[in-house]
Formats: sequence, structure tokens, C-alpha cells
Amino acid sequence: MTMKILVVGGGGREHAIAMALSRNSDVDLYAVMAQQNPGIAKLCRKFSIGKETDVAAVTRFAQQNSLDYAIIGPEAPLEAGVVDSLEKAGIPCVGPTRAAARLETDKAFCREMMEAHGIAGCPRYRAFHAAEDAISFLKGYPGDLAIKPVGLTGGKGVRIVGEHVDRKGAEEYIRSLQGGVVLEERLIGEEFTLQAFSDGKNIIPMPLVQDHKRAYEGDKGPNTGGMGSYSLQDHTLPFVTGSDRKRALDIMQSAVAAMEDAGTPYRGILYGQFMNTRDGPMVIEFNARFGDPEAMNVLSLLETDFLSIMERIVEGTLGNLPVQFSRKATVCKYIVPEGYPESPVTGEPLAIGPYEPAILHYANVEEREGTLYTRSSRTLAFVGLGDTLPLAERIAETAASNVRGRVRHRRDIGTQELLERRISHMRELR
Repeated sequence: MTMKILVVGGGGREHAIAMALSRNSDVDLYAVMAQQNPGIAKLCRKFSIGKETDVAAVTRFAQQNSLDYAIIGPEAPLEAGVVDSLEKAGIPCVGPTRAAARLETDKAFCREMMEAHGIAGCPRYRAFHAAEDAISFLKGYPGDLAIKPVGLTGGKGVRIVGEHVDRKGAEEYIRSLQGGVVLEERLIGEEFTLQAFSDGKNIIPMPLVQDHKRAYEGDKGPNTGGMGSYSLQDHTLPFVTGSDRKRALDIMQSAVAAMEDAGTPYRGILYGQFMNTRDGPMVIEFNARFGDPEAMNVLSLLETDFLSIMERIVEGTLGNLPVQFSRKATVCKYIVPEGYPESPVTGEPLAIGPYEPAILHYANVEEREGTLYTRSSRTLAFVGLGDTLPLAERIAETAASNVRGRVRHRRDIGTQELLERRISHMRELR
């Protein structure tokens, strides 16, 4: 029996989701995206171009096409309540309700929930509604702080005092924010991502991934949505011990249990962004969906039928399903327009050269009469798979280097040199 699946979103992450689902010949894909993604469009039986946060329009499209399931890619539609609307219309979703998505969409809620339930890994923090109160606290705090807007910022809103901004710049940034701010102790260590499938009770972890937010090589420049990421063939990272990983997974399981206790069960993808510190993993944030680019790493490795996982998430029977991932390393490298993220050049043509055996994901790119053009955000991503990290990196780098146009990428992502720096840093801390 053919199942009709809706993918909400039009970026590289959603192209990865669509590709994973399309490996099942009994799946017909449908999509709602703000701008046409060439890769998603080619996989779909039908798609609609419109605001992904237009809940009524998304629901209407799903009903008109009698869709069986939906999976939500980005965070903004979750905050808008698209899951609530679709499920009310009888269309089960892989993605949390608006209330459950507050784990990501309201950073103050997340910290207060962790504190109230005694969940490990919560840094010292203070939440403020008024900018002047936050600035007063900042002035009296002796060390560096992380400044986090309460709401969504597309992964680009955090400022670290002493790294991204000085004290004066921090005050100006706090005054510019709307909707409150959370000030947290600055965490020192190495970041890693643990994503998991959740049916509201059970969670199944995916391979560990490390993302690279900084725009330029050597981890320099402003934060971005993510310039690329890598994972290793044993699904761990050399600066994350087995006990570190277990603690991180326990934290995520505790968060899911807390949401169930609160009457807002968390179903969908739970993304834990952790800082592995001298004392173990601390929660930087939770996200209520796949990471972008981390989705491309893990979904490229997924061997279990993705539709079966979606069905078990909806049914609440995920604990009975063995989920398998290939034992390979992955490296994902994003192609971005020149000037990204501060002043990206748009409307510039680009040409993709030979890229196989890398996997190509389309992101924020326009196709006109067979030619691709840059838009204002990340353009394309290439994922290399290999038995070792160097092999995966070489495949991704070769593909990325063959793109021509006013674009660039970080050549250092997935390199042994960068990995050794991470390992050395963690060794120094411990």
C-alpha cells in the first residue's frame, strides 16, 4: 500500500529527509516549502510553494491530497502550531506539538523545566524579561556569559561575552533583543550533537555528529546556520567517552519523561546540543527537529526504513524497532555564497562539477532554465561516506571543490588536523 507523506520545509535538511523517505518505493512524497528546492521538487508527486508557517494553508494542502503522515523539518512551523493543526485534521505527525516544541522555541522554558525536574547538565542561568535587568546582572557578573535570546534565531542568536562581543557590545546586543533573554555561564569544552527519535516515552539515539558554526576555516568569523559536520564510523567521537555519551542520552531521556509528566508528550526528533566539559556533558540547547546539516550525516547512514520509524513514533511503539545505521564515517560540507553570512551575493550562477560518489543535497538555491543561482543562505551540501574519516572527507572535498561560481566552503571540516585539535583540547581540559 502506497503511503502519502508530507515534508514541510525546503532546505538541505528537508532534502535529506525526502531522500531517506524516497528509498521506500511505497512512499509518495508531497512538500510545502517557502521556495522551490530543486532536489525536493524532483522527488515529489506534488508540492506547494508558500509560507511554511501558514498553518491553515499547510493543513489545507494536506487534507486536499489525503496525506497519511507529515514530518516537519524546520522549527518555525513547529512554533506556529502546524503539528497541532494537522493532527486535529487527522494527519499524524513526526514533530512535537507547539507546547512540546517549547523545548527549543523558548529557552527560558527549557532551563526552567530542567531545573524543576532536576535534570543533569543544566548550566547556571538567569532569565530576564527586561533588558535593563539583564544588563544590570551582566555588569555585576565577574566572568564571561552566553547571551541567548529566548525565542528562535535560526542558530545565529547566541553571543559569548569575551569571544563574540565585549562588555559594551553585549549591552548593546541585549538592548536590541525582543522577547526576553537568558544569560548563562560560559561553557568551555567541545561541542557535539546527539539526535534521537522519540515516541513520547522511548528514544532511539543516532550517531554522534559535530557541527561547525563558524563561517571561516580555523573556526573563525561569525556564527552561521552550520558550515558542515562529520561523524565517525563507530558512531562516537574520540573526545566523547562512553560515559559521556550515556550521560547525554540519559539527559535526553529525562527531558522526554519530564515533558510526558507535564502532559505534553514529545514525539518526533529530539536534538541535544552538548558541550563536553571537564566535568562531562552540559546542555547548550535542545532542538525540536533534525539539525541542519547534521540530518544529512545521520540520514545518509540510516539503513532502517524511515517510514517504519515514522509509523512507530506515531504509534508510540518505537521501543520495539531495531534501528540500524551503516558503520561508515561521514563528512558534510556546505557551499555558501561569497559574503555569507554578513552580506551574501545573490542571483549569481553556479555550476556543479563531477561529485559522485558524494551525495548532493540542494538547499537555498534557485533553478532557472537548467541553471542554478545563489540565494541569500546556504546553497548546496555534499556528503562523503567512507570506511574512514579521511576517505569520507576526501570525497566531500573533491565534490565541493568542483563547484564553480561566486561561492565558497570550509575546506577544513572533517580533516584529521581539525579532529586532532578537538582531541587535544579535551585532553587539556581533563
